[in-house]
Amino acid sequence: MKRSFMIRPGDLNAFFGLMLDNVTQLVILSGILIGVFGFPKELVLYRIVPGSVVGVLIGNLVYSFMAIRLARKTGRTDVTAMPLGIDTISLFAFSFGIIGPAYAATQDPEAAWRIAMAAIVGVGLVKIMLSFLTPYLRRFVPRAGLLGPIAAVAILLIGFFPLLKIFHQPLVGFVSLVIILAGFIGRVRMPFGLPAAFAAVMAGMAIYYSLSAAGLIVPEPMTVSETGWVMAIPWPTMGFLQGFSELGPYLALALPFALVIVIGGVDVTESAAAGGDEYNTRDIVLTDGVSTLIGGLCGGVLQTTPYIGQPAYKDMGAGAGYTLATGLFVGLGGMLGYLAWIVDLIPEAAVAPILVFIGLEILAQAFSATPVAHHKAVAIAFLPAIAYLVLIQVSSALSSAGGSIERLSGDAAVTLQNVMILANGFIISSLIWASALSKIIDHRFKAAAVFLGIAGIASSFGLIHSPFPDGRLFWPWSVDSNIPIILSAAYFISAGLLMAMDRLPAPTKKSSH
Repeated sequence: MKRSFMIRPGDLNAFFGLMLDNVTQLVILSGILIGVFGFPKELVLYRIVPGSVVGVLIGNLVYSFMAIRLARKTGRTDVTAMPLGIDTISLFAFSFGIIGPAYAATQDPEAAWRIAMAAIVGVGLVKIMLSFLTPYLRRFVPRAGLLGPIAAVAILLIGFFPLLKIFHQPLVGFVSLVIILAGFIGRVRMPFGLPAAFAAVMAGMAIYYSLSAAGLIVPEPMTVSETGWVMAIPWPTMGFLQGFSELGPYLALALPFALVIVIGGVDVTESAAAGGDEYNTRDIVLTDGVSTLIGGLCGGVLQTTPYIGQPAYKDMGAGAGYTLATGLFVGLGGMLGYLAWIVDLIPEAAVAPILVFIGLEILAQAFSATPVAHHKAVAIAFLPAIAYLVLIQVSSALSSAGGSIERLSGDAAVTLQNVMILANGFIISSLIWASALSKIIDHRFKAAAVFLGIAGIASSFGLIHSPFPDGRLFWPWSVDSNIPIILSAAYFISAGLLMAMDRLPAPTKKSSH
């Protein structure tokens, strides 16, 4: 085997891009868990972070091996490995939809951690099983149904919450944001050929520490410097078993992300094949499922995903070295302790612009990769996600004021209850709504009726539109509220109406003359 199969000059830039992408997720995760929910710093930095990066290590090592094997098989020297990393979208969804609510419900960070571990183990198992069904899943769900929920989460959660971090330290955040936007969108070449993400983070850190030294801003408290250097080997644990008993309310949020990542794995594999690198789709998705599972077993609370940027890394001239280096740097960093120093050292405002860009990129891709006729179907997927964002903010404000949704009365109580019902299970309802509207646009009313029928069944069990604040699942006959029955009936009646419409004649195409 030639050495060029393994490492190429473009691997350096690609390494900085992929490595910083993953480190950014860890910085933001630590900021959310510690700063928003008040998790103990030692639990986050020395148990959750090391466990979460195990999957990054394993997945990237396997993907590097796949690239080397493909290069040997084809005799080509331009093979680029498939990148793998922490899934940005589910980071926010799981943080605000599972970990935070579990902590609020139990008032025990260890219990919330175990519930999150159980969710990741469950997601990993589902992805492993679904990896063998990838061709059928993609045929059943239209592209708008797949990309609509992702786009909604990307712009409303990935874009919104990091933007708040930027405004918290605007002198730091705005400079980093401009460099990111100019480098990645404006195609501006950075001095000395530095990767735009690296240049943005370095500039933000320089400003942050200069302002801190001058006393113009209050620096964020450092955790690692207080505790000293700590090695944290994330050995597999059975702690997730204790979390399974409390996992029920969060399944409606966790499981759809397994489906989305599996089908997304098919998309990124096809994208790589279009550029000449034909990987086995099942192997790509299966590897991701295994890396997610092992990460959960080792204490991780984040799932991995094959990244959509393989063609971009190929354009950089990358081979297999960048995934190998990223896996080792991030994975070993979590175990040996230096990654905790890096996460602690980088201010959130300096890395938040990377996530804002990712949110914009995913949103743009959702529309560009979907037929123009289906753009309205992508847009309708945003509505349940907006309700989820509103619910997060209102619940946080009420909690800070010592109140809760249940204590409201009058019109405010009715409005917020409707927001909560729309928000619960929003990933699934967004997927169903976008898929149904896509079929309606194509005048495939029977197919649209099938999706609404699925929604009727899902609402009967609380998989979507659960009337409970914790979004828990239930048996239809075990609840006092009549909301699930009414919503289920509404979906079934709507499905029947679509079935009747299927008998109507299709519209004639207008003449172009």
